[in-house]
Amino acid sequence: MTRIVFLDRSTIGPSVTLTKPSFPHEWIEHERTRPDQVVERLAGAQIAVSNKVPIRRNAIEKLPDLKMICIPATGYDAFDIDACGERGIVVSNVRGYAVNTVPEHTFALILALRRGLAGYRQDVIDGRWQESQQFCFHTHPINDLAGSTLGIIGEGAIGQSVARLGQAFGMRTLFAAHKNVQGLGPLYTPFDEVLATSDVITLHCPLTPATRDTLAAPEFAKMKKRPLIINCGRGGLVNEKDLVEALESGQIAGVGFDCLTSEPPLPDNPLLTVLNRPNVIVTPHVAWASQEAMQTLWDQVILHIDNFHAGRPSNRVV
Repeated sequence: MTRIVFLDRSTIGPSVTLTKPSFPHEWIEHERTRPDQVVERLAGAQIAVSNKVPIRRNAIEKLPDLKMICIPATGYDAFDIDACGERGIVVSNVRGYAVNTVPEHTFALILALRRGLAGYRQDVIDGRWQESQQFCFHTHPINDLAGSTLGIIGEGAIGQSVARLGQAFGMRTLFAAHKNVQGLGPLYTPFDEVLATSDVITLHCPLTPATRDTLAAPEFAKMKKRPLIINCGRGGLVNEKDLVEALESGQIAGVGFDCLTSEPPLPDNPLLTVLNRPNVIVTPHVAWASQEAMQTLWDQVILHIDNFHAGRPSNRVV
């Protein structure tokens, strides 16, 4: 009987209905798994389900029965794809489930920061409105989205959906050409031009060696309009130390992040030093986690496992 082991059940919301594969199987589920527990827990398993628990070469070499890894996410940087390919292990991910939830979260951050919502909410909590003795007061800048420019780094399904929402708000939308790449065609605006002309810059691309530190000190120096920086893509796309320095020097107007280089953040993460500022919002990697999106994601996981068992693997990374 096929043994299937889910290494990190807690990464999927408890309200999601975890359906199971249609064929006879043994299902083993762990809420969390440390890296040093991977080999022990996957021993004898033919199929592993892992969202963020890394499965690296040293583990793969000790798991002769492993035939498939199914990732309940789109990103697969936690897995040794080369080692899986060498062993003939099928790796499947899920795609397209987040085309509504991530763009909506992106605009929740954009709107909250452009309208000063975090600062005004805190002012009311602190009693400043009550003390003002007038119907309104002006402690944080408010800017419309209509007529502003949205620079999008990443032109996939999520980036395209973000563009449509931006256009609905009356924004001019630009897709940035890939950093240090020329000749990508008319869809793209030169990377440096996007940096210089955008009021909001939002990242929706995968984390690869080529995209790591897409935004760092040299890029912040080119941002003439003091844009908001939004990251609902991947931690590591933005150099967090340089980001905080750009915020403190006034090169950027605010930060809305849903993903960090290390999750949860390590104590020395520089973003932790500015969390109390009204122009900084950090959410705990939940842009993808609407109820609807999580259920769609899980349904894809089971579909890919069923397809693999039937001899027709789907959404193959490897």
